[in-house]
Amino acid sequence: MVGIKKEVALLPFQPVFCDVLVGHDSSSAQYVRMKAKTAESVGIKFHNANFPSDIKTPELITELKKLNQVENMCGIIIQLPLPEHIDRREVLDAIDSRLDVDCLGTVASEKFYSGKTELGFPTALACMTILDSLDLDLDGKTIVVLGQGMLVGKPVAALLTSRGFSPIVIRSQTENKEKLLKEADVIISGIGRGKYITGDMIKQGAVIIDAGTSESDSGIVGDVDLDSVKDVAGFVSPVPGGVGPVTVAMLLQNVLTVAKSISIQ
Repeated sequence: MVGIKKEVALLPFQPVFCDVLVGHDSSSAQYVRMKAKTAESVGIKFHNANFPSDIKTPELITELKKLNQVENMCGIIIQLPLPEHIDRREVLDAIDSRLDVDCLGTVASEKFYSGKTELGFPTALACMTILDSLDLDLDGKTIVVLGQGMLVGKPVAALLTSRGFSPIVIRSQTENKEKLLKEADVIISGIGRGKYITGDMIKQGAVIIDAGTSESDSGIVGDVDLDSVKDVAGFVSPVPGGVGPVTVAMLLQNVLTVAKSISIQ
């Protein structure tokens, strides 16, 4: 985050970031406040945009089009989940693709998968950043991506493939899941099944990056049973406190990327 703060300070203007909140879900509101605080800590101005839970899809789209025009706006995201009556796809696609720093809109997503943008899915970028920080020699290693979700599995597999790796993607219908996991040198998981991965499911020294979150009686937990794998895994990212904070950093890096592209126009 120090690097982001330094680069923001060098911009000829203060970039603006907006996390749109619909409704009054306490967890969602907490996430928005956390991102607002982090953005402001690196010099990015946070633009509040809170709407009632009964807002209709056309009204929300109108508001998003207004946000697209806010001076120095460099990133807009929608805090998910949205109320059930809202058309999620229409709303996500109402964000100007140049400001879609979550890459969840159709245009921004297509640009990511075709390699035509510098932006990326923040959680997937966070997984890769953590993996890079371990400075591993991955040549000849077996990399397994557990799940094929929109936020983690699918974009992580794409990023790995773009680097010349051949990740094995385990889906719900994949055969021999247990064997594939047991043979994996690196596991990146984002299935959202609390404590699914246990010590007896992995090989000694396996590296696990846990990007899954789910609610439990004891709070938020990841896909990995930390107590079970701690004496087997060579590295495991904790939940909370692992991928999550890095995801916010990658989100703000996307905002900075947009800001830098605007500043040179």
